[in-house]
Amino acid sequence: MFATYLIGLREGLEATLVVSILVAFLVKSNRRGRLPQVWLGVGAAVALSVLFGWLIEYTSTTLLDTSDERELFDAVTSVAAVIFVTWMIFWMRKAARSIAGELRGKLSEALAVGAFAVAGMAFLAVVREGLETALIFYSAAQSAAGGASRGPLLALLGGILTAVVIGFLLYRSALKLNLSRFFTWTGALLILVAAGIFKYGVHDFQEAGVLPGLNNHAFDISSVLDPNTWYAALLSGMFNITATPSVLEVIAWVAYAVPVLLLFLRKPAAPARPAAPPAGTPPAGTDTPVTAPQRA
Repeated sequence: MFATYLIGLREGLEATLVVSILVAFLVKSNRRGRLPQVWLGVGAAVALSVLFGWLIEYTSTTLLDTSDERELFDAVTSVAAVIFVTWMIFWMRKAARSIAGELRGKLSEALAVGAFAVAGMAFLAVVREGLETALIFYSAAQSAAGGASRGPLLALLGGILTAVVIGFLLYRSALKLNLSRFFTWTGALLILVAAGIFKYGVHDFQEAGVLPGLNNHAFDISSVLDPNTWYAALLSGMFNITATPSVLEVIAWVAYAVPVLLLFLRKPAAPARPAAPPAGTPPAGTDTPVTAPQRA
């Protein structure tokens, strides 16, 4: 359940920070009258995300007739979740420094258009996080418990609630948090969670008969990693580490986790310094007068 709690915390904090930036911009620019449109957009994004999550669950449990179809559906959603979580982690690391300015700029443009545009902008800013959360949660819950327990859902809600509290305290400046370090550590943990989801997806492809080798086990460490122990359940629930994985499952886990983790933890290259201008050249920008930014 820790994996789904981590998903809720990470995705919830990203969405909370987005909302905080929008609200703070409106408050500081004396446009509190536009706050209802922002909350309307946020509410619509949350509703669509819940509907999307329900639709995934309904498709798996009701619309699909055979176990092979369900296994194949779970495998496809697992691979899609891995793609989304990988993109989200690297995108957040790249865009973290500029996201506030970009959101303020888009909100300024929406304010100039009207109330509907403000609600739409808030909706688009939050709905991506919500849809990602629904997809990743479904795959993580299937990987951890096969969808047979409400524990993963409660853990997800707990993570989202924690994120909302942290976001509110940050907004009120009552909490100091190194967001760069937070997203680095949670990103690394999510990569390991995604590796387990990918391994589970490969297992489902084998169950559905798409991939071979279901009973070709890479090793058997059940004497050391007893499935009935708490630590085995913890490793299985967090990273889908099991005692008797197939060869393809192990290959999938390692092939994803090792290179992606190394790329993520690698320090970005320092930006190149601009070449010095020739002697006698005036500094850049001296020919163009600087104007004050227009209020939105």
